[in-house]
Amino acid sequence: MTTAEAKSRRKASLDTPTSLGSNAVKDIAGALTVLLSDVFALYVKTKNFHWHMSGPHFRDYHLLLDEQADQIFAMTDDIAERARKIGGTTLRSIGQISRQQRLLDNDAEFVTAQDMLAELRDDNLQLTSFMRETHDLCDEHNDVATTSLLENWIDETERRTWFLFEASRGA
Repeated sequence: MTTAEAKSRRKASLDTPTSLGSNAVKDIAGALTVLLSDVFALYVKTKNFHWHMSGPHFRDYHLLLDEQADQIFAMTDDIAERARKIGGTTLRSIGQISRQQRLLDNDAEFVTAQDMLAELRDDNLQLTSFMRETHDLCDEHNDVATTSLLENWIDETERRTWFLFEASRGA
């Protein structure tokens, strides 16, 4: 392959055939990319708290957060691939994630187990809200496949929220 051919391929369009209109693709792929940034942010925070968990319920909380992190991470590929399937693009870097994420990081040296659970509960609630907004957008554009995926992710996120709520209730 010549240098010119390589440069040409780098500029090749990533357009994927779709029955959705160009505005729908732009809106939905953009919303999915921002949502993906939030999902990655929540994944990293959940793993951070999993790694730094301490206290009398260490084992239970450590395992709970590991299970939740796995579930959150499992969403990432589906979100990104959905954006690509409809003809859009998605995340390209950690920098893009940090610029687009709406969920806040937690870089504190120490966070109590109860504060970890409460923060993750609130983050999952917020993520549910973001997913509902994206669902509404997809519904407006009649993108039934993405709305269906979002409905499952909303249910999973509500389950995580419920578990975190119950685990963080006062003794």
